[in-house]
Amino acid sequence: MPALTKPTNNPKLKLLGFNNLTKTLSFNIYDICYARSTQHQQEYIEYIDEAYNAERLTTILTEVADIVGANVLNVARQDYDPQGASVTMLISEGHHDGLSTPGLIEKDSVVAHLDKSHITVHTYPETHPDAGISTFRADIDVSTCGKISPLKCLNFLIKSFESDIVVMDYRVRGFTRNVRGMKHYIDHSIDSIQNFISRDIKERYDMVDVNVYQENIFHTKMRLKQLDLDTYLFGEGVSELPPRDAKRIRERVDHEIMEIFYGRNIQR
Repeated sequence: MPALTKPTNNPKLKLLGFNNLTKTLSFNIYDICYARSTQHQQEYIEYIDEAYNAERLTTILTEVADIVGANVLNVARQDYDPQGASVTMLISEGHHDGLSTPGLIEKDSVVAHLDKSHITVHTYPETHPDAGISTFRADIDVSTCGKISPLKCLNFLIKSFESDIVVMDYRVRGFTRNVRGMKHYIDHSIDSIQNFISRDIKERYDMVDVNVYQENIFHTKMRLKQLDLDTYLFGEGVSELPPRDAKRIRERVDHEIMEIFYGRNIQR
């Protein structure tokens, strides 16, 4: 078995034809809330459906396309009954710039010549009728072909949803050839998704990495460091709760976050 090596950057790579590499960034974004009553739970679902309806999601994805340097070719969107929404956007390669400094948006000339890329988002609001826990999950995929990279929209998406937990996967698939016919399986330097996350976001989250360099697969998951109970209560504030109830709710919210972050049920 060949030794594992980290990819190296080759900014002067001269290609035969256009860049055939497919770069995909996948997010699972979670927001946790405590809604004590049935009425508050229903109001939370209604709030999420309004805040992240298909129209709002389309606006977010349009900005994503602009940030990565792509042109929007087609948009299909749908709000669902009783809850949830989906948006699928077909994009083409636009700007010739590659990866940017984290947090920065670079603009360049637009020459569209590829139409095999897409951006999708699906939302999943749900409530637990007994525990009082309500959650909102958004699954987002940004897939690009050519020189443009979905890593450029990383910080924008994290900030757009202001989530408690973010699980990200980045993978480069396929190969492209240089003018001598040699295959290149990656065209940029990366050893962690965290390299592209801005400092202010890093300061707010605890992060864990699992990377498989030989396969060009990179995985990062994040959870907020600070749990401010007021931001997790829907329909009431901490000041309205007896101290014992506030402690119990805090433990329940923290337990829910831990289970989702580690991807398994944890005995209380």
